[in-house]
Amino acid sequence: MPKVLISDPLSETAVQIFRDRGVEVDFQPQIGKDPARLAEIIGEYDGLAVRSATKVTRDLIERATNLKVIGRAGIGIDNVDVPAASARGIVVMNTPFGNSITTAEHAIAMLMALARDIPAADASTRAGKWEKSRFMGAEITGKTLGLIGCGNIGSVVASRAIGLRMKVIAYDPYLSAERARALGVERVESVDDLLARADFVSLHVPKTEKTAGMLDAARIRRMKKGARLINCARGGLVDEAAVAEAVRDGHLAGAAFDVYEVEPARENPLFEVPNVICTPHLGASTREAQENVALQIAGQMSDYLMQGAIANAINAPSVTAEEAPVLRPWVRLCEVLGLFAGQVTEHPITEIEIEYVGEVGEMNRRPLTAALTAGLLTPLVGEGGAVNMVSAPVVARERGINIAETRKDAQGAYGSYVRLIVTTEYQTRSVAGTIYSDGKPRFIQIKGISLEAEPMPHMLYTTNTDVPGYIGALGTKLGEHGVNIATFALGRREKSGEALALIGVDEPVHPEALKEIAALPQVRQAKAISF
Repeated sequence: MPKVLISDPLSETAVQIFRDRGVEVDFQPQIGKDPARLAEIIGEYDGLAVRSATKVTRDLIERATNLKVIGRAGIGIDNVDVPAASARGIVVMNTPFGNSITTAEHAIAMLMALARDIPAADASTRAGKWEKSRFMGAEITGKTLGLIGCGNIGSVVASRAIGLRMKVIAYDPYLSAERARALGVERVESVDDLLARADFVSLHVPKTEKTAGMLDAARIRRMKKGARLINCARGGLVDEAAVAEAVRDGHLAGAAFDVYEVEPARENPLFEVPNVICTPHLGASTREAQENVALQIAGQMSDYLMQGAIANAINAPSVTAEEAPVLRPWVRLCEVLGLFAGQVTEHPITEIEIEYVGEVGEMNRRPLTAALTAGLLTPLVGEGGAVNMVSAPVVARERGINIAETRKDAQGAYGSYVRLIVTTEYQTRSVAGTIYSDGKPRFIQIKGISLEAEPMPHMLYTTNTDVPGYIGALGTKLGEHGVNIATFALGRREKSGEALALIGVDEPVHPEALKEIAALPQVRQAKAISF
């Protein structure tokens, strides 16, 4: 009988689900706060169910000699070292949609409390002051709400705000015009444009390298004077000290924060500023949401431990135990094709078409399409757990991305392969790959140009004019920055025409090196790619 440890507070209904499914469960909801004790006993368990308090570090995973699955009851997986778990073959699951509505409702509640200064008015009244003239609020009807991020949670916030007769504008680089029209929001082209127009600004993006610190001191000063800021997304997106200063000197009318750069937040520059509402990361804290995510994660973990079924996995395909051996290499190929396209595509995607040619077309294509879509969306929306093989098709629909599949008989030099065709508002591009006899994926075509390249953890992709001296110039630049070339694949459309290169390197290409490569006269595009 497999054994699961629940190390954070979780609904007792989840405990019963484990038992009903034949899984032994050890319910220790406070042990997640005692890393030393957790490390001592983790080797006994096949599964670990957590919320946010337990930190599943690389050291803990190394001690988890029997662990097969980690289940996060919620969306974010910031507290789980996913690469370390993947290296040990441990499946990491989450519940991507269990608390979306709850988090969106909390953002709306913060917006309304901020508009009417409800917390301060409550405290004043309880103190017997009756300061009616002091608390002059603002109506939200007719005001402009600016959403930074309009995915799953952001779109729910938009619908609620529109119901409150607000005008909603949204900045999301991958929000298509069609999806924006369906939501009833106006798509803006830049964060700065949104900040200049919005009376209320609410963030709904994951924390990634691109979004961390996105609202710095300069951008906060670009916000409309008298605007109000709400962050119920992730800590670290906003310069909290700059917000405190902007509220204190009157540039901002107020702010409401549910998440902080350092949590638990015992001290914070926002805490001492009037007109700022602070809550202790309550976005997912409703009975309904807690129950939903607890029941979901218990069911998913039980199905995996008892039957080998994988659902809502961050680092593994959702396939049955019987299908896994056959599908596994093709799932990896599809993930690689999607990751490549997601990293080189710079405009909102409107449609993707997937061609399955030869034997692969006879397989169960659902996990293949899901893996490809998840790979495509991961660079666009971040790796915070919002996109996996189960949620990817839903996320794609939410973003107005149409997915089409076609199956074709074997043709050309390869008996079986997969081609991804990505259409944006400006162009259509394709990438194709196959599985070689060694069971590993290979790129066989990019933008209609043939080449053969094995995906590597770090790669450099360039498009260039086919002229003498380019390879030497590129190699020199990489050498100057200490980047060692492992593999080098070339292809061209015609002599002296468009060409491309896919280079495997031993370490990531530094942004400064990438900038210098992009400045070479032969180069049209240069991208650092990771798999």
